[in-house]
Amino acid sequence: MSHNTFGHMFRVTTWGESHGPALGCVVDGCPPGIALTEADIQAWLDLRRPGQGKFVTQRQEPDAVRILSGVFEDERTRELFGGQVTTGTPISLMIENVDQRSRDYSEIATAFRPGHADYAYFAKYGVRDYRGGGRQSARETAARVAAGAVARKVIAGVTVRAALVQIGPHAVDRSRWDWDETHNNPFWCPDAAMVSVWEEHLETIRKAGSSTGAIVEVEAVGVPAGWGAPVYGKLDAELAAALMSINAAKGVEIGAGFASAAFTGEENADEMRMGNDGPVFLANNAGGVLGGISTGQAVVARVAFKPTSSILTPRRSVNEAGEEVELRTKGRHDPCVGIRAVPVVEAMTACVLADAFLRHRGQTGGVVHQPGG
Repeated sequence: MSHNTFGHMFRVTTWGESHGPALGCVVDGCPPGIALTEADIQAWLDLRRPGQGKFVTQRQEPDAVRILSGVFEDERTRELFGGQVTTGTPISLMIENVDQRSRDYSEIATAFRPGHADYAYFAKYGVRDYRGGGRQSARETAARVAAGAVARKVIAGVTVRAALVQIGPHAVDRSRWDWDETHNNPFWCPDAAMVSVWEEHLETIRKAGSSTGAIVEVEAVGVPAGWGAPVYGKLDAELAAALMSINAAKGVEIGAGFASAAFTGEENADEMRMGNDGPVFLANNAGGVLGGISTGQAVVARVAFKPTSSILTPRRSVNEAGEEVELRTKGRHDPCVGIRAVPVVEAMTACVLADAFLRHRGQTGGVVHQPGG
């Protein structure tokens, strides 16, 4: 299987399967001299960890990360950097799987779940690990979150944060948006009034053994102007590709996105005035990216996630022998993958921005040119 690596200068290769002994990633291109410990990474993994509420999968995984390479600590690093630091060599991270229940998947060993990647994998490789989805499982995203923790260290001046803005047909009211609220409820919801609505909706979905879709919005604040390239290295294109690579993602939009198709030119234009530190934009329909290059505004994107394909309702399908079957999936599954996707969206955004920062610094030295300068 190819294409397990993403990024250019900040490169991440993930490995492992849902029901294998472990999974992890190798982060290559991280600069040396950056303070990094397992605790720094664990804090982000704990946000994604399963089994933390009735509206997510009940699989009990501690997701304890181990750093196997790429860091060093001695008296000198403690004196200069305060402790353990990156060495500039590949950082290998491992997370053990401890709560696999492969027997739950015996009924789909030779049958294809409708809406899932089972058939596509079989068509391509002729063999598949059906236990939890193997490599195609969302369990793989734990490694992405670990890599994202390293990326955040590289772009320490940038704040990357995401929120769940819609579950099923129920969307937040933007007039009540409060980023602080995302840490006060289990849904990463910025609208406190929507929490009870989502709880009721998900309780109905969960008890029915079904699932529902969701939309996650992410913004990166503190990205300076100049990151990205104007043709084949567009920052928004790289970000869209990274977000679309997340399991169950079916759509990405940047800034106003599809809504901009209904705008006039006057409505869409992000007007500018001159401020003390450069241009001040009066709107951000562009989502912080123009011509593939960051503008200095917040980089904003949204990702739509489809409902989980593993549901208890019998669905018509076929098996490897070409026989028509009715299939229902047992096991422990998220009724809404969007909830635990929030830290994954943040991680992928951080990785893209870390890569963009290192590429920009390599080409220009990191200089930002401003009008009147």
